[in-house]
Amino acid sequence: MYAVFATGGKQYRATTGDILKIEKIDVEKGATVKLDQVLMVGEGADVKIGSPYLEGGTVTATVVEHGRGDKVRIIKFKRRKHHMKKMGHRQDFTRIEITGIAASAPKKKVSKAKAEKPAAAAPEVEANSEA
Repeated sequence: MYAVFATGGKQYRATTGDILKIEKIDVEKGATVKLDQVLMVGEGADVKIGSPYLEGGTVTATVVEHGRGDKVRIIKFKRRKHHMKKMGHRQDFTRIEITGIAASAPKKKVSKAKAEKPAAAAPEVEANSEA
């Protein structure tokens, strides 16, 4: 079973046991996290899709570690103007391990609308037209 969930402005596809690197969340190392913004849960042909989120759908995970990513270097340069600016940025992240996926949203029953038989046509009344 897999799930697509959103956290930190990004969407992730995960199965039970996966280890993901997501945007930093303020939770201690070793704690359990419930992610409730589940967009889709599926297994084979049985797929449940939320609009936008699946009601009752949760992904539980354990925080493995917190860290900072590699430095991204930014250089702004304007030729012939004697201007160059160097900057850098390191993004914080949280590494989580997916421990469970639950989709308790009830399936929508699709009922085919029965085609109603047209009511018996009323007999046409001829207008007496004398011209």
